[in-house]
Amino acid sequence: MQSGRPTSAILLVGGFGTRLQPLTFSTPKPMLPVAGIPFTEHQIAKARAAGITEIVLATSYLAEVFAPHFGDGERFGIKISYAVEKSALGTGGAIANAAGLLRGTGPIVIFNGDVLSSHELQAQMDLHRSGGADVTLHLTSVPDARAFGVVEMDGSRILSFNEKMENPPTKIINAGCYIFNRSVIDSIPRDRAVSVEREVFPALLAGGSKILGYLDSSYWLDIGTPAALLQATSDLISGRAQSIAFTELLHQDLYTRISGSLVALDAQIEPSAIIQDGSLIASKVRIENGATIVGSVIGQSARIGPGARLIHTFVAPHCEIPGGFIAENQFFGYLEEK
Repeated sequence: MQSGRPTSAILLVGGFGTRLQPLTFSTPKPMLPVAGIPFTEHQIAKARAAGITEIVLATSYLAEVFAPHFGDGERFGIKISYAVEKSALGTGGAIANAAGLLRGTGPIVIFNGDVLSSHELQAQMDLHRSGGADVTLHLTSVPDARAFGVVEMDGSRILSFNEKMENPPTKIINAGCYIFNRSVIDSIPRDRAVSVEREVFPALLAGGSKILGYLDSSYWLDIGTPAALLQATSDLISGRAQSIAFTELLHQDLYTRISGSLVALDAQIEPSAIIQDGSLIASKVRIENGATIVGSVIGQSARIGPGARLIHTFVAPHCEIPGGFIAENQFFGYLEEK
């Protein structure tokens, strides 16, 4: 057992984001904007608020994008380092590879890079410490658990871990935030691909390790699809989801709320244009008369022509949509696959 409160974290941001193409052809999934902020910022702010003082970003795909934005973390109030995988190491391998850059000696918080959650991280930390756990997972319940890792429990103790099965025994799933004791990370094989879900957790259970589950019903969303990415933006704007980074953005007075949407103060919106249903209108956008934007994300300096109608659509920065154009569930201005 390892005592002490976690002050170190690893953020797994190396995925390819295949389900989010074409958005991820030139931008890694964790850097896509959610409610006007690169998604990784939401998680870094959550970690900092829970007392984390250092975090390693475990990168692989488009790894060069992260450091220019986050630097050493001084701007975000947390020390940030980068572990770059030369080849894909899986979730477990990425954790083992990144842990060597951490200076702290206590338990380590692990974040999946594609989960927006309003759960109380400090409460999960408290359970880990008071329960004498080797690993503590954040858990949530979903209507259809087939696409997730499912656990069976006795009280707060996890008895089994089943990764993605057609007939899961419960609806309680792995929600993608873990607390690992150092000894657990030290046991993960180095320099090869290792799956936490398929290898590490089952091996720990078989060996008698104490794995606890912090189960709660707060907001949780896997942002791995375009529809989910739009939903996350809408939910933050409406207040259904909470994020410290989003609250900090609102305090900067760069945006205003219009009909349940977030609109940059320097955007030019003609009087007869309609913006609704959790849309995000970025800086220097121009939306002409008669245009309608519904549940969409319009990137910086884009122009939407008169009478255009965009529903659940992404428009890249600097892209121009011609007048009268109608689109639903589409992407405009994003790079094609190389």
